[in-house]
Amino acid sequence: QVQLVESGGGLVQAGGSLRLSCAASLRTFSRYAMGWFRQAPGQEREFLAAVNWSGGSDSTYYANSVKGRFTVSRDNAKNTVFLQMNSLKPEDTAVYFCAAGYISDSRSIVRANRYDYWGQGTQVTVSS
Repeated sequence: QVQLVESGGGLVQAGGSLRLSCAASLRTFSRYAMGWFRQAPGQEREFLAAVNWSGGSDSTYYANSVKGRFTVSRDNAKNTVFLQMNSLKPEDTAVYFCAAGYISDSRSIVRANRYDYWGQGTQVTVSS
């Protein structure tokens, strides 16, 4: 049974930083695309960032809304993916999810329906 467990969420002031972690029980973790999404109340799930193994190395992808502020990375030895979030804004407040899937087409990396496994989510609240 595959499990993704997020941690690291919490309450932070605007301008602050948080680092989210997602531990995955995947046997071939390094081959999976690992994505981060978020969902605010009344809004659709939004792609944030992803890391995917392609052509012998990892590539990273970012939504324009977080590019330059968020950084995705992973530690294959620990089956863990991270999302470092800096310069947080009140509009970053949401539940943050990690997801895993085999995604060969980089154009699909932003699509939530291409991911097979999801974590339970962790709340991030940014106060003004």
